[in-house]
Amino acid sequence: MGKRVAICAVAQTKYESNKWQQRMQGLVWEVVKDVKEQVGLGFGPREIESSVTCSDDLFDARTISDNAITDVVGAHFQGEEKVAADGSQAVYYAVSQILSGHHDVVLLAGHCKESQGASRNQVTHLAFDPFFTRPIGLDYLAAAGLQARAYMAASGVTDEQLADVVVRSRQWAAKNPLANAQDAVTREDVMASPMVADPIREGHVYPVSDGAIAMILASEERAQELCDNPVWITGLGNCYDTFYLGERELEGNFSLSKAAERAYKMAGVTDPKAELDVVEIADQYAYQQAQVAEGLGLCGAGEGGAWLEAGGPDAQNVNRSGGMLAGNPLLMGGLARVAECVLQLQGEAGDRQVAGAKRAVAQGSTGPAGQLQTVVVLEN
Repeated sequence: MGKRVAICAVAQTKYESNKWQQRMQGLVWEVVKDVKEQVGLGFGPREIESSVTCSDDLFDARTISDNAITDVVGAHFQGEEKVAADGSQAVYYAVSQILSGHHDVVLLAGHCKESQGASRNQVTHLAFDPFFTRPIGLDYLAAAGLQARAYMAASGVTDEQLADVVVRSRQWAAKNPLANAQDAVTREDVMASPMVADPIREGHVYPVSDGAIAMILASEERAQELCDNPVWITGLGNCYDTFYLGERELEGNFSLSKAAERAYKMAGVTDPKAELDVVEIADQYAYQQAQVAEGLGLCGAGEGGAWLEAGGPDAQNVNRSGGMLAGNPLLMGGLARVAECVLQLQGEAGDRQVAGAKRAVAQGSTGPAGQLQTVVVLEN
């Protein structure tokens, strides 16, 4: 990457299962105000050159969902672009605006209130085509069940190991004041939870969550003016897999491996097992932690079960935030991973801090069974 782009400030709301007392505008204003104050930017015209927002019409129960956020991010004075995908893709977009030379300072703000709809599954059901796959009832959970069954057969991951993933997630979430699901659970608790899409149990699924995130991104010149401890985005990669599930090898990591390969090449990472101090995975379902670890090169293809058994998540500092299993809304999964990496690289992660962290990777995904994957490499 020729020019350098930094994240100068991050802010997140507390994630909760039902923020009934706050409208989406209030959620976004809370974090926008926070990041602007962190870097000393005011709220008048031209303080921010451009904004990138992340939202979804269906979750917001309105068309043109970003229209309700325009005033909150100050976009009535400047440009605003919406990303209706995982928030890590919004990071990609914001970085592109700066690398293009069009802007030096970009405000990124994302929100999602999963509690507003009758069912998160009803929303994701509408991601499928209306002629072939929607009529049979597919949604993200059902698609994940198909993928989990294929992946567990290929990698040797067991029900017991998936329960342990959830137990560990809750242990770290208890040290993260922003996490939603912080109550401790045992392996027996998780394994006793009912099946919701075999082999996915209720305890394997990230909780319904509401929340918002904001960041200030800047070119190298402006970053030095705005903050003392910028975190540099040194690698980016994304990749879409094919639309129809029947055309995909669900147990594999085609799109993730390609996205990681591109991000690592840009960042100069040649051995992810040894060169990453912090790893943040958007594990919407417990099986995805091991599957994504394979795609990121933390272990070999088909070795996810052995990686879990050998304590790979602890050895490689995976999801000290509690991960997505601790509760982030769907659109904020990858963006929360980037935010955690920034805190870790700034030494601001509190009781979950990885000592001496220099380089981190964040992963996020959109679509059924990880269709669109985004990987972000960050350094301090």
